[in-house]
Amino acid sequence: MIQEAYYYWGLSAIVYIATCYIFSAVRWFHTCDKPKESHEYIWPDRKAQAIVYLLSSILIPYIFNPKDENAWLLWKCYFPVTYYFYCGMLLFCFFGSVKQWNQWKGVTWLAGAIVALTMTPLIINAWIPGSILQPDKWGGQFYLWIAAAISILMMCYCAVAMWQVWKWMHQASDETYSNPEDFPSSYAHRVWLAPVFFTPFLWAGFISDFFTDGRNVMFWMNLVLSVMNIILLITVMPAWRRAAILPGREEESTATYEDSFESKSIMEDRMNKIAKFIDEYVNQQQAYLNPHLKIENVVNGCGYSRTYVSKTFQERFGGFFNYVNSLRLAHYDRYAAEHPAITKEATAQASGFTSYQSYYKVRERMKVTHNPT
Repeated sequence: MIQEAYYYWGLSAIVYIATCYIFSAVRWFHTCDKPKESHEYIWPDRKAQAIVYLLSSILIPYIFNPKDENAWLLWKCYFPVTYYFYCGMLLFCFFGSVKQWNQWKGVTWLAGAIVALTMTPLIINAWIPGSILQPDKWGGQFYLWIAAAISILMMCYCAVAMWQVWKWMHQASDETYSNPEDFPSSYAHRVWLAPVFFTPFLWAGFISDFFTDGRNVMFWMNLVLSVMNIILLITVMPAWRRAAILPGREEESTATYEDSFESKSIMEDRMNKIAKFIDEYVNQQQAYLNPHLKIENVVNGCGYSRTYVSKTFQERFGGFFNYVNSLRLAHYDRYAAEHPAITKEATAQASGFTSYQSYYKVRERMKVTHNPT
């Protein structure tokens, strides 16, 4: 009966690692028919996801000998220590690629180094004969507390990533972005809470081992995590960044408290200055050719608050998104007429769109906006 239990423990581990390999292979090769130069934009986390899921290879000793205490120590610590880091990194990588990924790279590297240092003794302990940690002795028990502490630290890192993505989702509800592909808001709503759903399964084997043989619990958790791997793969496979953001609304043009004390001439003068800057920067300097132009770029340049800039866009130019993309559409027509031999894809990219598909979606959306039925 005991040997049978060992058999099932190892079998469930094989199933889990196999789904990780499937996930990694599909993510690496699934790039559809998009031009190679656009892969990093559409799938910014593709390589990172593939590597992350290949890292499950370090758990192989448990497959061959699930009754080995050192292999089990590695397996049960792996999930709470690494998964929160993986989730946080991938959230920053995908959704921060257009926003603030560079801002979080340093923190991510630091978190990754902490996870690597924590896991290294466990890997050596399981892979190399002559263990350096005895799971049933004080050293192994003490290391469990270290692993738990690092896991909590990574939970904090992941929570920051979730909070940041939540902020970006709310910023995308108004027309922060000039390109409808820059922030896939609907996809963000699908996956940003994934770490919360993973949590009970990541800690199951770790915690239950204090009360019973955690490997019996982890047998079921491995199967659940395997199913979740496949579900997540199905969720992330489509190129969500190519999907247009649902039409949003401009930032509310409510006047600030100080506005109530300003004369109409002062407010008009301020709006004229902002409108002049918008025309010079976005139109004359052709800032609209930047495919990732955001309203923050205009705000930072003109020196007025976002509320005033958004209000000026709305009242003088019909909205940030509409104004920028009307310039891009006009540029596309001119460029196509001047370069008849150039492909539609190249023309779209030369006009401030990330792809011809993006151009087409914006054109159709603008038709609906300006020609209501």
